[in-house]
Amino acid sequence: MTVIDKDRALAKGLLSAVAVRERAHELLQIALAGGLAEWRVDLERLAHAADITGQVVRANYPDLKVPFHARWRHFVVEGRDLWAERLAAHRFADRAEAARAAFDLVIPSVLLDAGAGGAWRYRDAATGAGLGRSEGLGVASLRMFEAGAFSSDPARPLQADALARVDEGVLAKGFQVTPDNPLVGLEGRAALVRRLGEVVGRPARLYDLIAARAEAGRLPAPVILEVLLAELGPIWPGRISLGGLPLGDCWRHPALKRADATDGLVPIHKLSQWLAYSLIEPLQAAGVEVTDIDGLTGLAEYRNGGLFVDAGVLVPKDPADASRAHAVDGPLVVGWRALTVALLDRLAPLVRERLGVTAADFPLACVLEGGSWGAGRRLARERRADAAPPIAVISDGTVF
Repeated sequence: MTVIDKDRALAKGLLSAVAVRERAHELLQIALAGGLAEWRVDLERLAHAADITGQVVRANYPDLKVPFHARWRHFVVEGRDLWAERLAAHRFADRAEAARAAFDLVIPSVLLDAGAGGAWRYRDAATGAGLGRSEGLGVASLRMFEAGAFSSDPARPLQADALARVDEGVLAKGFQVTPDNPLVGLEGRAALVRRLGEVVGRPARLYDLIAARAEAGRLPAPVILEVLLAELGPIWPGRISLGGLPLGDCWRHPALKRADATDGLVPIHKLSQWLAYSLIEPLQAAGVEVTDIDGLTGLAEYRNGGLFVDAGVLVPKDPADASRAHAVDGPLVVGWRALTVALLDRLAPLVRERLGVTAADFPLACVLEGGSWGAGRRLARERRADAAPPIAVISDGTVF
């Protein structure tokens, strides 16, 4: 086996939820032993984070019937399920065709949602709602999709076969961007969507690839992620490659040691995992039973990560770090994100204890939605007037 072949095999090992979880927990153990230069971990405060998360779940879902953490939640506005309304109004040939349309919508929509900044808002004419952050980005992308902004055929708007032509102007119009309504990372988002079109073509193609991996109608959720990482790897700009394979949302941290070419590499795959969660429902609606949902990990984004910082579980060793902006590939942010993944695994059973539910009935995807994401937002609002995350990250619109 050549060096390139060995490196390629190692790279494939990093393109999985198993690798994300394994290396995140390894960094947590290093941190607990005092081995991270940037972070101290106070596990005694984890109970406090679980208390807050449990409170948020009960407030948001009194019946504890929590859906999965997925993009589809952002298409519900003022009690209206906007995508369900569109499905009801459009006659698809069959369930598979409806699933392909859902893939065409949700894949670009998720990739466009990497943090909006605190100043941007979207006004939805149909509902009258004014929405910011992920909710606004979600509805804006849905309205663009419905209007045929991603389609090559005006008579067939509900398809995304023209992503390669999306530019900043198209996104600026769709997202209502003006000098007074700025959106962080507009150029990076447009470039990412174009690369999606160039590499994948129509995202609906991934429905057929993923559904074909089901055996006897059953498909483990980590397989969804594996297909996404293999197919979407080339779209990410300026990322690390190994053995000729792009590693996507994978970064370096000096504390994680290996005696091979993966030394220091920390896979996270946040957007791809959120996308995997978001593809579960259209697959199920098409008749595919998705299993092992907890085989995916928690999501390393600033609301979950912010929960642990604001609850005192994660403490910057240098207090001044809270007032500085940090590069997304720097050790402080890489460590923060990896520790967030590991701590979500520790948080989930504590939240279930407080709610009186089982892991089978309340998987990690429900803890996230119910949940930890909302708890992070609540604490951010309580602590900062602009509800900004506790750690500022320099973003190009393709990570968070």
